[in-house]
Amino acid sequence: MTTSLLGVLLWAALQTAAGQPSPPPTATGRPAAPQPAPVTVEECVTCHTTTTPGIVGDWKLSRHSGSDVTCITCHGDGHRTKEDVAKTRIPTPSTCAECHEEQVEQFTHGKHALAWAAMKAMPTAHWQPMALMEGMKGCGGCHKIGLKTEAEIAALKKDGAGFGVASCDACHTRHLFSADEARQPEACRTCHMGFDHPQWEMYSASKHGVRHALKQTGTLPPATAAPTCQTCHMVEGNHAVRTAWGFLAVRLPMPEDPQWAADRATILQALGVLDPEGKPTSRLDVVKAADVARLTQEDWQKERDRMLSVCNGCHSRNFAAAELAKGDDMIKHADHLMAEAIRVVAKLYQDSVLPKPASYGHAFPDLLTFHDAPTVIEQRLFVMFLKHRMRAFQGTFHANPDYALWYGWSEMQRDLTEIKTLAEELRQRPHATTAAKATPPPT
Repeated sequence: MTTSLLGVLLWAALQTAAGQPSPPPTATGRPAAPQPAPVTVEECVTCHTTTTPGIVGDWKLSRHSGSDVTCITCHGDGHRTKEDVAKTRIPTPSTCAECHEEQVEQFTHGKHALAWAAMKAMPTAHWQPMALMEGMKGCGGCHKIGLKTEAEIAALKKDGAGFGVASCDACHTRHLFSADEARQPEACRTCHMGFDHPQWEMYSASKHGVRHALKQTGTLPPATAAPTCQTCHMVEGNHAVRTAWGFLAVRLPMPEDPQWAADRATILQALGVLDPEGKPTSRLDVVKAADVARLTQEDWQKERDRMLSVCNGCHSRNFAAAELAKGDDMIKHADHLMAEAIRVVAKLYQDSVLPKPASYGHAFPDLLTFHDAPTVIEQRLFVMFLKHRMRAFQGTFHANPDYALWYGWSEMQRDLTEIKTLAEELRQRPHATTAAKATPPPT
């Protein structure tokens, strides 16, 4: 036993006998440096009232401040000065789960939790500037609500984008974390509006949204029936947000209608989940993992029945079923236009009129890579699918006739006309041969 270790043991015995709380010696025999006192909430508030007063103000207004949920509860006590800010713990859903276990558990089973994975699964996401994706100034600004692995969080922090990993604060914005805020449809507006997510515009101009707006102004009584986004998609506060058709409005099994089945197969081939022979590809596994589509009749029916129960709170079940069936029918008709357009472009590849990008796995255009499609006709196909087809069926389901017709269906018809016109112009160029024109289109 070394002399220094004997010294430590001797000191421990003497201090125990004397009841002295003085610091123990180090391995060299000298007393260890005293540890700083734990940081207090008062110190956090005093400093941040000067540096970030908005944060302190929101926290003081929150239920957290009156429930002993302090800065240290969420951020730890590692950060004490402006030099050690990096020691601040950035909250994640697991932090929230320490108090809100049920809500976080529900959230993990909904589509919002898969938003980050869905974005990363898009091939073109990896071709965009980092600021738009991981930097969260484009797709990542909304898709940040999705769960991230520890490795992804570490990579974000390393690249300077270490914030925005909490997920919950996408709706319950920090540091107020208001449940009342998250219950309002405006909380959904940041992400669910614009190019391919215009649900806010559809809802706010629908009779549902108009009645809710009139309630907010006091024109209609508070007890007036006026459903919000949360009424339909977060029943009784359940955070597992899911829909029957999913984001892309494609599902399995195939419909009994032979024309619709053929049209959907074409769309699935252009999404890369079916090969030209109609067999599943490896990309189908990605779709399954991201849970963006219902792949069994049982899963689809479960979500449809849930929505019918919600609608039944204000409408008769027969009326609700008929209205939702109109949405299904809109998808059917939109799929027919979409499939026709896909086949026109696929025929151009097959006839060597249009060069097929090497990244495309087979003879069909790849609808998931069209952010960077190299030609005008391919770009038009992408917009037709991810913008106008979306508006046609989402406008129908959200009770907005204007979006369903003028921003959806009518635009799809215009897209198809333009695609056919562009295809004919390409075939008139010198490299387009008579034999190519005679080749039958892919099925």
